[in-house]
Order: sequence, then C-alpha cells, then structure tokens
Amino acid sequence: MKRLAMVGALLCASCGTGAPEGNASNVATVEEPAQPNSFWLAATDGPNVRGTIYRADNPKAIILLFHQAGSGRGEYATIAPRLVAAGYSALAIDQRAGGGLFGKNETAALITPPAGNAARPEGQEYLAAKPDLQGAIEWARRENLPIILWGSSYSASLVFPVAAENPGSIKAVLAFSPGEYFADKQYVENAAAKVTVPVFITSSPAAGEVAAARAIADKVPGGKATLYTPVDGVHGSSTLIAARDPKGAEANWRAVLAFLKTVAG
Repeated sequence: MKRLAMVGALLCASCGTGAPEGNASNVATVEEPAQPNSFWLAATDGPNVRGTIYRADNPKAIILLFHQAGSGRGEYATIAPRLVAAGYSALAIDQRAGGGLFGKNETAALITPPAGNAARPEGQEYLAAKPDLQGAIEWARRENLPIILWGSSYSASLVFPVAAENPGSIKAVLAFSPGEYFADKQYVENAAAKVTVPVFITSSPAAGEVAAARAIADKVPGGKATLYTPVDGVHGSSTLIAARDPKGAEANWRAVLAFLKTVAG
C-alpha cells in the first residue's frame, strides 16, 4: 500500500425534469456532446436511475461518480467539469439511497418509502443502491472507454464489491471516506481483498475516518492501494469542493489528478 500526505491549501449539470414512463432503456440521448446532458438509465434490478453525462473531447476514460448518503448527483456539479477539463468523461447518477443535500435526487423521488416505522437492518438502504451502480457500469460499457469507479461515503464502500464483481471491466477505483457502513462489519474489507486494480483511498483527517480508510487499504492486494491522508479535508467527495473545504480542496485535487494520470494518462 502506498501512503501519501500532501501539505497545501490554496485554494451544472443541466437536468431534464420529466419522470420516465415505464422502465428506462440503458441508452442516453446526447444532443450536444460538449455539454452535460441528463437522461434516465436502468438499474440492473429494474428501477429508473437519473444520470448526467459530462463529455470530454477525446476522453482517456469515463469516471462513474456515485454520491454519499442524503445526496444526489449534484454533489458532482463542480467536480465533474474539472474532470472533463483534465480529459475524462464523467457520469454522475442519483442513487436510490440519497436525498436533497446537493439538490433534488430524482431517483430517490421515485422510490416509495417503506410503510410504517419498522427498523431496517443497518446499511440496508445503502446496499439497495448497489444495482444502481451496476446499471451505470452497464451503460458505460457502451462508451468503449476504460471505466473508473468513484464513490463518496457509503458509495465509496460499495465500489469495492462492485469492482470485485466486475473483473476485467474496471480500470481503477477512487474511494472518498469509505467505511464498514453495513451490518457485516467485514463486508468492505473482504471485497477490497478481491480488487485487483489500482485504488485511491482518502478520508477527512479525523482519526476514525483515517483508521477506517487504512483498514480497507491494507486489504487491497499487490500494493495497488494508494492511501492519501489530507492535511485539510472533509467527509466524502466534498473534500474537493472549495466551498466546503476551502483550505484543502486544491491540495486534495492534486493528489486525485496525480493518481488518475498514473492509471489513465
């Protein structure tokens, strides 16, 4: 495992609004390739998932952007354009486990909440989003580009089992504040042990988050994990948003872009 510590502090998506009729096909209609475009794709278990595609000219890879709890694809409204500027296309989706932290989550809005107040097993709602991630991969295969997975908080954990279950299809993984957020407290570590591609793992500087990230990084075989502990940072992908992490965002971006360059040019 590689460990990085960087010192430094410097430092929209256009959305369609109509709900789908029936099940969405896994095909996007893109009228202006240089602009972000929103569309519906299909999760592998059937439900419709809202996504926004940001296209780069001559992209080196396509990065699939998955959000944190209580959030949606708007989490990447400032992150995806910067990835495009660096030469990567990016698809951000609204997972069914999410909310309005960065604007409306259109996928979650279609899901009927469970009746009553019955307690659900720990992390069940997060695991339910796994077919949304897989649906994004199935859509991305049609792009004929290397596929990179990027997760934030609970989705930073889900990208490990998803990557392990798609051998040969995933080029690299980035995980922002992963942890054992599920009932099985070894679920993510066990999945990380099966991931054979380069992995970038980071967290906020909080001791608990750093320990959780390190435990997962230690399980990635073959020295393929890069563990980056920021001097200044916040939870999840927000560590790259200047408005949320004004002291650390730029230094953290440098670490991310350096990793991407090593895996996709």
